[in-house]
Amino acid sequence: MSARRYLISESILFRKTKEEFGGLSNMAAGYSLFVNEVIIPTSEHLYQACRFPDYPNIQWDIINEKSPMKAKWIGRANIKLTRSDWDQNVFKIMQWALEVKLSQNWKTFSSLLLSTGDKNIVELTPQPKIWGAVKDGDYCEGFNALGRLLMYLRETYVKPNIYNHCVSPIDIPNFKFLGIPIGVICDERENTFTADSLPREFVFA
Repeated sequence: MSARRYLISESILFRKTKEEFGGLSNMAAGYSLFVNEVIIPTSEHLYQACRFPDYPNIQWDIINEKSPMKAKWIGRANIKLTRSDWDQNVFKIMQWALEVKLSQNWKTFSSLLLSTGDKNIVELTPQPKIWGAVKDGDYCEGFNALGRLLMYLRETYVKPNIYNHCVSPIDIPNFKFLGIPIGVICDERENTFTADSLPREFVFA
């Protein structure tokens, strides 16, 4: 993936979750997801949990943390336990998490993506990072991986109004959540649990 340069006047920038386009952020509340019958607060929680398929206790701690930033810190604190092929699959995992977010929050999230029109979507970051871009005069420059994935969702699903009721798992080994392989995820929230209500013995038995 190469860095790109975006003219700010032709772009939608997002950074803080409370701003107009803050819902584009992985940290944004109000876009809960559920996997393996467990409700997950944000796509950031899900993304971070995917680092640790062999450590359901860490995954549990991540999704049980209400703050997405604190969930991210838990991931960083345990970074040495990250799955060995993380760097090779990180974009696939992020795309999958975003597709689940879109599928399970279709009305609100698709409307937000549609409201960006044909403009570039850019996550604004204060320092160069793979997921965003940094302001440079009238431009933003960086890899902007998250923005590019969001534009992919907009063009592939939202503009043609293709609602994926179910999202298939990624074709990578050891794709598990709380000790259970992740299969096809469909938007059926009956009989689901929040992290607060799910007993630990259910997860780790």
